[in-house]
Parts: sequence; structure tokens; C-alpha cells
Amino acid sequence: MGASSGIGLALAEALAKGGLRLGLAARRTEPLHELARRYPDQIEYSSIDVSDSDAPVKLRELITRLGGMDLYFHAAGIGFMNPELNPEVERKMVMTNAVGFSVCLSEAYNYFRSKGGKGQIAALTSVAGTKGIGDMAAYSSSKAFDQTYMTALRQLAHAEGLDLTLTDIRPGWIRTPLLESDKTYPMEMTIEEVLPQILQAVVEKKSVAVIGWKWNLTVGAWRMLPNALWTRMHIKMQKDKDEAAKEESSE
Repeated sequence: MGASSGIGLALAEALAKGGLRLGLAARRTEPLHELARRYPDQIEYSSIDVSDSDAPVKLRELITRLGGMDLYFHAAGIGFMNPELNPEVERKMVMTNAVGFSVCLSEAYNYFRSKGGKGQIAALTSVAGTKGIGDMAAYSSSKAFDQTYMTALRQLAHAEGLDLTLTDIRPGWIRTPLLESDKTYPMEMTIEEVLPQILQAVVEKKSVAVIGWKWNLTVGAWRMLPNALWTRMHIKMQKDKDEAAKEESSE
């Protein structure tokens, strides 16, 4: 889910090259159509907007066309800096990252439950879900929701005796179309860097995987900070490229 750009598209291409049969979904279907043209015997695709009420129905239809599902991977999400707290921007992020996330994962969970409970659900959340970040209130909060939701599903699967793995993948900043091209971000990574780590987390069926060793250390430190101290800090998550270049030249 969310296979039309960024990590979702890179992951789809990697799995298709590996010979897997895939069901791909996103709002924009042009990239999915191109992949289906290149791998005609392996790919089914569908136009799905996770924030629409019919998303679960369309997801189940895609699973049916595939003939079943062993792994559901959720890569759909949006993110914006919004220190102005524009209500429409906040609403879009919550609808996509929290509401869309929960309805799609719940549909995947119900599918695996109906088939005896064996399978895997993997999803991209974010290191931003570790703490509430002032410039990214809706984004960081929605990612915290996602992480808690996956913990809840993990507990539910255990209570129901299901052989269902939930893999929460938490990357830091990755240079994808979601990032503003004229900005730099702390500890940026490329898709080429992170893709093997994401695939490894899925194959090893990890419960939680923070992507990037620097981010692993960073979020560990963030967790240790009491909220009283955290709320007095200003976490700057992006800089103009000219500003960043000046800082580098002065060091």
C-alpha cells in the first residue's frame, strides 16, 4: 500500500525483481501500471486512497485478485512541517497517517484472522513517533498512533493465538519526493541505503526496527529525556540548503 513513489515504489521493484507475486496499491496508478507492464505475470494493482471509506473494500478485492496474501506492507503516508498549525494540513495528515493506517491494517488483520491467523503485517511508521515534535505536531502524533496501534494488534494476535507477525519499521529522514528539494534534513539517508535494512527487518520478522544506526542512538536518547525537558527544547528538523552549506563551511 503506497507503492507509487519513494520507499513503496523501491520496495515493489525490488520484490518484483526477486520473482514475487505482488498486489500494489496507491492513489496514483501510473507507476503501478508501468511495473505491471514490466512484470505482467507477477503484478496486480489498484487505485486506493487510504483515507477514503472504501479503502478496506478495495484492498480485499485486490487480495482476491491476487489469490491470497502472505505479507501486507503499508508504506502509504504523508508528512509536512506545519508550525503554523494550518487545520487543513493537520487534517490531511491525520486522515492519511492515522485513520487510513488503522483501517487498512485492520482489514489486513481480519484477512489473516479469517485464514487461520498465519501471516505478516509490516508498516513504515517513523522515528518522529518517539516524541511529539513542535514543527510536526500532526505528523509525529500520527506516527505515535501508528506505533501504538501495531502494539495493540500484536497483543490482540497473541490473545487470539494467531501466528501473525507485526513488524514496525521506523526510518529517519529518507530522501524521497516527500522531502522538500531545497531543504536539508538531519541524518538524511538515501533509499539505496535503507532498502536492504527494511527488507532484512521483514525477512527476520522483527517487531520493531529503527532504520539507521545514528537514528537508533538518537531515539534512544530521546526516550530517556523527561517530557518536562523535551518540551523546552527546539528540535529543528530542516534547514535551507544555503544555510546548511554556510554552517559546514564555518566548521
